Amino acid sequence: MITIASESGYLLQDDQQPSATPAPPSSAAPAPKPRRRPFPGWARQLLLGLPVPLLLIVFWHLGVRNGWTLPFDIRMAQVPAPLEVGRRLADIAFGGLINDPFSGELAKHAWASGVRVVSGFAAAAAIAIPLGVLMGRSRLLAALLDPVVNLVRPIPVTAWVPLALIIIGIGDRATIFLVFLAAFFPVLLNTITAVYQVPNRLLEASAMLGTPRSQALYKVVIPAAAPGIIGGLRIALGLSWVILVVGETTGIRIGLGAMINEAQEVSKTDLVVAGMVVIGLIGFLTDRLLVGLVKVFAGRRPLL
Repeated sequence: MITIASESGYLLQDDQQPSATPAPPSSAAPAPKPRRRPFPGWARQLLLGLPVPLLLIVFWHLGVRNGWTLPFDIRMAQVPAPLEVGRRLADIAFGGLINDPFSGELAKHAWASGVRVVSGFAAAAAIAIPLGVLMGRSRLLAALLDPVVNLVRPIPVTAWVPLALIIIGIGDRATIFLVFLAAFFPVLLNTITAVYQVPNRLLEASAMLGTPRSQALYKVVIPAAAPGIIGGLRIALGLSWVILVVGETTGIRIGLGAMINEAQEVSKTDLVVAGMVVIGLIGFLTDRLLVGLVKVFAGRRPLL
């Protein structure tokens, strides 16, 4: 057997093809370990969200103590201090601090208001979403209804209060109707816009993949428009709480708005501000609940 050294450095034998000598194993660098966040996601969001409210409370305290006058002629000397509002919050929640007719009544008022808000909001969503989908896909229907929608939409909810008292009467139904009006148009307009902006290429692609035309609406259009629809729902839910105080002026005696109106009549500003804080907190929690439900039903789809 003859061994020949070739110019390329390979060893050639008379009965074998050229073969490269294996390179010595090199020490591979270890893969970098993924960085671990020091806090979970919810804790990080909480830490990022705390500084601004704390600064506002400090600003509030300093403004009341020093008697500042803010733009729009807001006289901070007339505003109760944060500690007074905190004491009132504890009293309406648990009682035993101030001992007036509002002590320990928070749960009752919050539950009554929550039922009215959810009822009006759910009715608005149940009507506005299907109607918005149809108007977004049908130019004829949009042309028929658009003038009426844009005629009624600018009318403030406060202007409906006297009419609601006449045609509906005093009680929960008038309040739910006013909440319905406040929530209806944001959901409707967002749904129309979201559906209208679904690209036709998406429908063409789904048809090529075998989606029947009769099923394209709920299999393609509505899922593609879902982020816009959800945005409208969140806006409408916030407006439902905004209009609550006005809605509960219709002869309602139990509710957060009714409590604020009664506190204003007897000049209990600490109770007024405490009611405002409670409405803000409940509105925030209901928005988080809505977002959580969307994430549960959407799974891994990025709808938010």
